[in-house]
Amino acid sequence: MRVLITGAAGQLGSDLVRVCQAAGDDVIACDRRNLDLTDRDAVYQAILGSAPDAVLHAGAWTAVDDCEADHERAFLTNALATEWVADAARRSGAHLVAVSTDYVFDGAKAGPYQEWDRPNPQSTYGRSKLAGEHAVAVHAPGSAIVRTAWLCGVHGDNMVKTVLGLLDRPQLAFVDDQLGCPSFTADVAPVVRRIAAERRTGIHHVTNEGTTTWYGFVRDILELCGHDPDRVRPIATGDLDPPRPAPRPANSVLDSAALRLGGLPLLPHYRESLARLLHQLNRR
Repeated sequence: MRVLITGAAGQLGSDLVRVCQAAGDDVIACDRRNLDLTDRDAVYQAILGSAPDAVLHAGAWTAVDDCEADHERAFLTNALATEWVADAARRSGAHLVAVSTDYVFDGAKAGPYQEWDRPNPQSTYGRSKLAGEHAVAVHAPGSAIVRTAWLCGVHGDNMVKTVLGLLDRPQLAFVDDQLGCPSFTADVAPVVRRIAAERRTGIHHVTNEGTTTWYGFVRDILELCGHDPDRVRPIATGDLDPPRPAPRPANSVLDSAALRLGGLPLLPHYRESLARLLHQLNRR
């Protein structure tokens, strides 16, 4: 399979490249150095000129708080650029799988969000990503969207690496009123590739099993590193100093119903994958 990957140097994109190469795919890895997603002509040239079988669109501006301060850049990168990717993929006959986010939901639901629940984003980042989903539906019908959340991996910045950098502090404080599903790029990437290879359509929630808060997740990290988990104390989002510019969903738990009902295996429990990631990071 000939695969073009946007955001190929990012946290998820790096693992998409690795997984596709391991499967024997002909990989066209596009990152900011060789493809500016905000350049319409460059997007069309990259996709139409390479004639891929699949496009895995992981490129995005994911700095949630920065998006809040720059509405136009957020929508250019996450919405309009996705429209160009979708249209170019359709014209080339490639199957598109676009990566989206839990931030398309408002967090008010009592239980997990399924793929058919109505989005209601509260942040600029979430609104721009939902606009990207709409662009895919309009310009590349028959494509797939993968929503994931709380990503962690070997590459890029994430909560696991943040906590590892704070291990020398006597006490930590993390919010305990945001519930979600820690997800690991090493687990998400093979599912994204499989959806592309099987040309599956529609929205898929792809997160690791198990739910927790950021406070609970940090306790898990400390425990697995051999540190006292009681060193972290719970706080409310409203107690963050300075406060975060962008609102976070109080509940962003995603139910992987489309995977389950579609006969695809669910991802491992997040603690299993967390232990594996910590082992990998400690070896670097």
